[in-house]
Amino acid sequence: MSTPTTPTPGDRPGHDGTNGSDRAPWAAATAAPSTGTSNMIQPTDSLAPVGPRTGGSTGPGRPRRSAGQRFARGGWKHLAAIAACVFALFPLVYAFSASLSASGSLLGSNRLFSDVTGANYTNLLTDPQNPYLTWFANSMFVSVTTAVGTVLMGAAAAYAFSRFKFRSRKGGLLALLIIQMFPQLLAFVAIFLLLFAISEVYPFLGLNSRLGLVAVYLGGALGANTFLMYGFFNTIPKDLDEAATLDGASHAQIYWTMILPLVTPILVVVGMLSFIASFSDFLLAQIVLQDPDKYTLAVGLYQFVSVQFGENWGVFTAGAILAAIPVVALFLFLQRYIVSGLTGGAVKG
Repeated sequence: MSTPTTPTPGDRPGHDGTNGSDRAPWAAATAAPSTGTSNMIQPTDSLAPVGPRTGGSTGPGRPRRSAGQRFARGGWKHLAAIAACVFALFPLVYAFSASLSASGSLLGSNRLFSDVTGANYTNLLTDPQNPYLTWFANSMFVSVTTAVGTVLMGAAAAYAFSRFKFRSRKGGLLALLIIQMFPQLLAFVAIFLLLFAISEVYPFLGLNSRLGLVAVYLGGALGANTFLMYGFFNTIPKDLDEAATLDGASHAQIYWTMILPLVTPILVVVGMLSFIASFSDFLLAQIVLQDPDKYTLAVGLYQFVSVQFGENWGVFTAGAILAAIPVVALFLFLQRYIVSGLTGGAVKG
């Protein structure tokens, strides 16, 4: 019984009748006449000469995909990205066009950039009855103080729940979760009455007080932020705490010098979300703040469209454009922490 052998290029017959051992197979294939015989060697993909690629082909010798095939393979993602960009940028472009319009109404701003003027920005910054810069400073004070306080309070609470075992620990976590289920609107009446009572004893924390508004923000966001940080703190091994304790470190040293640097992403995310929420809040600030000189931006800008509706939309949009600058700058500056801060706590809860 003979053993089958694998044919080599040299065993293939050549065009001149030889066995082809002294000729390369692709030479035999290219030298074959157009009328060819059945035993001729046809050029394969690997042996075909490589020429310049044409548009749409994925490789030499492969069939060119049609437009429908390229769209189904991934081209639709480009259309989806373009649609998302248009959807996201259109309100900003429309608001910017309205802020540069001289008509002062939204109906006159439907034609984008039909007339361009800076009068709205000038009126916004020079109107003594509507102190925009004072409102801007109030918003920055309230938002920065709220963000810093939220981070400090939430981190301390999350560290205690994550590292220490004490009575009612699970009950406290469950209580925080249940409280967050109720909408904040239910607490507005109680908040107003509480601040009204406090203002008789401590006016700097009562109604019409920026510190009182900060205190309300800190209390309202403590539960959700504690849960958000609690999962992230659990991802830090407790062996680090035990090793530092053996070296003589106190709980305060472990917390400030070891744990907080390791959980920086979640601290940044919580601070940024707290800043944005308090910077754009309107309803609660409208209830607490009553003096125009203590208004925040959201409350102050509303005066342009509530007192004289339809006449000061240009000034309103100009103020909104300027108010968006610190939020966008903060978001761009801290964007490297956002993904890791939001997903890190989901690994181990």
